[in-house]
Amino acid sequence: MTGPFRYTSPEPPQSATGEVADVYTQLAADFGIRNASTFVVLSASPPLLTATWALMRESLLAGRASRTGKELVAAGVSLANRCPFCATAHAVLLHATGDHRLAETVLRGDEPEDPGERGLLAWGKDMSGPPPFPAHEADEYVGTALAFHFINRVVSSLLSEQMLPGGVEKYRLVRSTAGRSLAATVRRDLTPGTSLPLLGTAGEPPAWAAEGPVGTAYGALRTAAHQGAGLLSTRDAAFVRESVAGWDGVTPLPLSAPLPERADRPGARLALLAARAPYRITDEDVAAWRVPPSTDHCLVHLVAFGAILAVERVEALLRTPAGELS
Repeated sequence: MTGPFRYTSPEPPQSATGEVADVYTQLAADFGIRNASTFVVLSASPPLLTATWALMRESLLAGRASRTGKELVAAGVSLANRCPFCATAHAVLLHATGDHRLAETVLRGDEPEDPGERGLLAWGKDMSGPPPFPAHEADEYVGTALAFHFINRVVSSLLSEQMLPGGVEKYRLVRSTAGRSLAATVRRDLTPGTSLPLLGTAGEPPAWAAEGPVGTAYGALRTAAHQGAGLLSTRDAAFVRESVAGWDGVTPLPLSAPLPERADRPGARLALLAARAPYRITDEDVAAWRVPPSTDHCLVHLVAFGAILAVERVEALLRTPAGELS
């Protein structure tokens, strides 16, 4: 396929079978975009694809918490992670909810006028502070935020910054029109848990979502993404883990920060960048690691390993609505 894919060549969605085809069907029905490149890029690994889709669906799309509120959190995460593709996508989805002025305010980098909306956007940018939502909605808001900490890193690593062909998403009229086309889908009430039968992995649910479909999906994603550690030597996997563990969960990787040499430790370099600065991944970084027999499947798993380490680091800094560490 041509288009937004920088380093992989996914199979055309119309030729998909099995759980991959089932995800595309659910995408069309529940998300309104059958061939969303955010998910197509993961199709080389059905367990990663199904778990990523399940976490996003069960946290952002389904449930009872405000869709506008969750889109604000997702936008805050995407802005903090310097992911223009995802930030624009959330602006489009805010247009779909009918919050047209808010969509453009957020995309410009301005603060919403409403204190509640301002608090949700700010929490998405830095999740170490007190959560601005009630405890009974924590699984949806936290799940949404962590889903996009993962998705942002996949997108920044493997896709171009253009959300639409020709970059036409830069025009407000295009964003608004795209959002209006999704309005009916965005405003539907979805049955929680529908994505879970597609999962190819399982894992322990987190404390912030010990019960329910969000926790199940998150556990599955952690299991699938950690499989990428097997693509690195024990030494390199430990190095990446230690580097991410020492990160504060917010501050971008300094340009002066030492990185593993591309020629000697390309896998460690790529995984670390995927975790802490995916927008800095270059063609040379990928080419240095991706030599035969590495495949699309290997590349998405290596990126996913770095991404899930970053997600877990952010998760470790979370506070519950009561103000205690989760």
